[in-house]
Amino acid sequence: MRIAIVYDCLFPVNTGGGERVYRRMAELLVERGHSVDYLTRRQWGDGHEPDASFTVVPVWSGEIYDASGGRRTAAAAGFAAAAFGELRRRRGEYDLVIASALPVLNVFAARAATIGTRTRLLSDWLEVWTWRKWREYSGPLVGTVASVLQWVALRLTSDVTVNSSFTRARIRRYRRRLDPIVLGLLDLAEAPVTAHPTPVDPGLVLFAGRHIPDKQLTALPAAIGVARRRDPSVHVVVVGTGPETEALRRAVEAEDVGPLFDIRGRVEDDELARLFSEAAVLVNPSRREGFGLVVAEAAAVGTPSVVVAGDDNAAADLIEAGVNGFVADDAGAESLGSAILDAVGGGAALRATTAEWFATARRSQNLGSSVDEIVKRYSSSAR
Repeated sequence: MRIAIVYDCLFPVNTGGGERVYRRMAELLVERGHSVDYLTRRQWGDGHEPDASFTVVPVWSGEIYDASGGRRTAAAAGFAAAAFGELRRRRGEYDLVIASALPVLNVFAARAATIGTRTRLLSDWLEVWTWRKWREYSGPLVGTVASVLQWVALRLTSDVTVNSSFTRARIRRYRRRLDPIVLGLLDLAEAPVTAHPTPVDPGLVLFAGRHIPDKQLTALPAAIGVARRRDPSVHVVVVGTGPETEALRRAVEAEDVGPLFDIRGRVEDDELARLFSEAAVLVNPSRREGFGLVVAEAAAVGTPSVVVAGDDNAAADLIEAGVNGFVADDAGAESLGSAILDAVGGGAALRATTAEWFATARRSQNLGSSVDEIVKRYSSSAR
């Protein structure tokens, strides 16, 4: 088949979970003998194109995030218009277009460009938000419009994939008869191969991710203060960057826990792998996750995770309490701090069950099997 993937970010230029999903999907499709064009935005100069087994097709360039880390509406519209133009120019050439619904305008662009052809459209939903969440994220007017667009986009195609059972259930509230394919993603996390395994620091708490408001990173200093009172070994390494970094520094100062925090910014892959192995626990206080790949990355090396319960947090579905981590009721200092202590106190026994959980879950929840299901579904209709 000839396939196009439409997404405005590309791993490893961008390092989020969605970026890794679409790149690996493209690679797996190529490995199975299919031709893949990856329509994205240009983020590199001439002569610095990223290496890939698939064809990278830059259709637009520009910044997609505002100063607060939120997606810019104008950028979403600009990329969607450019993707529409490219798909329209190559109208009828593709057997299948896989359009990321983040942002949702991609789905409208792909449908408009392929309508009236034999090209099948598969929309992939990293997340589906409630009307309330959209208003909170984008304001009353834009949020309401975005919520309506999401509702309409879910009706533009009967072919849908999602990143989690959490999102699948939410989509079925909108379309009860829809049966989305849940992508298995645990094989995106692989344990690093090292000749000398990293010793575990029994008090090390790790955060790894973008510093944006939804991550609730500023809740961590107070929680660490609570944990530290009961376990003096507790200390934190924070990896990543974003608009909330300075707010985190202020929260650390306000809670007087500066000596306990090592804020490193973005680190090399080797260092990040070492930190995952060294940490006693990964903490991700995010209120919103479409899947929670960082939990799987930690579990791949036996490191348990602490996440926070929430209406938009699919990462909580990955946690089996006492097996591979704990779910805090909220991001309050007492709740989050107690969950961190539970994980730190689990020691070697919790690490063993975490590694076992990952090994078992990875066999049944892997992207390779999901891609095989997609290929089987669409190959029969390909020209």
